Amino acid sequence: MKQADSGEQREASGRPKRLLFLVCIFAVASVGSLAAVDLFYSRPVGSGPAGPQVDRAAFEKIWTDRPVRVVGIGDSITAGLGADSPSHAFFNRVIVNPEDEFDDMQGICLSAVLSDLRYDNFAISGSESCWHRDMIRDRLESTEDAFGIVLMTSGGNDLIHNYGRSPPRECAMYGATAEQATPWIDNYRERLREMFSLITERFPLGCEIYIGDIYDPTDGVGDAPSIFLPDWPDGLAIHARYNAVIREVANEFGHVHVAPLYETFLGHGSHCRQFWRATYDKDDPHYWFYANIEDPNDRGYDAIRRVFLNTIVEKTQLIPRDQAR
Repeated sequence: MKQADSGEQREASGRPKRLLFLVCIFAVASVGSLAAVDLFYSRPVGSGPAGPQVDRAAFEKIWTDRPVRVVGIGDSITAGLGADSPSHAFFNRVIVNPEDEFDDMQGICLSAVLSDLRYDNFAISGSESCWHRDMIRDRLESTEDAFGIVLMTSGGNDLIHNYGRSPPRECAMYGATAEQATPWIDNYRERLREMFSLITERFPLGCEIYIGDIYDPTDGVGDAPSIFLPDWPDGLAIHARYNAVIREVANEFGHVHVAPLYETFLGHGSHCRQFWRATYDKDDPHYWFYANIEDPNDRGYDAIRRVFLNTIVEKTQLIPRDQAR
C-alpha cells in the first residue's frame, strides 16, 4: 500500500514538470511561427520619404526659359495607380510638389526650374507595349514650339499579364518558356526603337526621353508564389532579357536615358523583411508595392520620382554647363 502511494505521489509530482515542458514547447513553436510569418509574410510599408536623396543644389536656379513640354507615356506606373492621391503619382510629383510634400523635397521639381512648362500624361493603366507604340503613332501630336521631356514606363505588363490565367502570348507572356519568349523579346526591341523614333519625330526642336527599367516584386529571387502568382521557372531570365533590351535600345539613341527602377526597388518587394539577403535595406526594410503587386504604393511612387529626377539632373542638356550638378 505504501509503495502504491509512493508511485502516485511521484506521478503527481511529475505532472507539473510535464505540463511546464509542454507549455515551453508550445511557446517556442508559437514564437517560431510568429517569427516565420514576420520574416516571410509580413510586409510593412513604413512611412515618410522613400528612395534616394535628390541634390537640392540642382534646383536652386532656373535651368532654361525656353518652352518645355513634359509628356507621360506608358502603363499604370506612369498613370499613377496605387498612389494615395493623384498629386502623389510619380509623374505629377516630378512636375510639381504636392501640398503635403516632404521637407527634403520642397522646391525640387521641374516646375521650379523650367519657367515655361506645360505637360500631358497619356499613360493608361493596364496597357502593354503594343498599345504604347500605337498610342504614340496615333495620338501624340507634333510639338513645334517646345523642347520635349518624355517620361516612360513600358514593358512591365508584357511580363506579368495575364498572371498565368491564360496561355502566354506576345505582350502577355506570363508563364512562357525562354524559347517561347525569344521572338516576343525581339519584337519588343523593334517596338522600342519605333517608339523612340516616333517620339523624336514629334519634337522637331529636340527632346530627351527617360524610360524606367522594370522592377521585380520578388527582389530578384524569382519565387512567384511569394507574390501570390503561379510558379514561372523562366520568369527571372525573361525579365532580365527585357531589361537588357531597354538598356540596349536606349544606348542606340543619345537622348534616351534609363531610370534605374530595378536596382532601386531591390529589397522592397516580397522579401523586404529577410535580413540575410544581399538586397536587404536595413535603413528602410519596407514594402513599396501596391495591393495588386504590379504597381508601387505611395512610398514606391516617391522613390520613383526621385530616381527620375536624379536621372534627369544627371543627363539633361537643359541645365547650363556652368551650373553645378
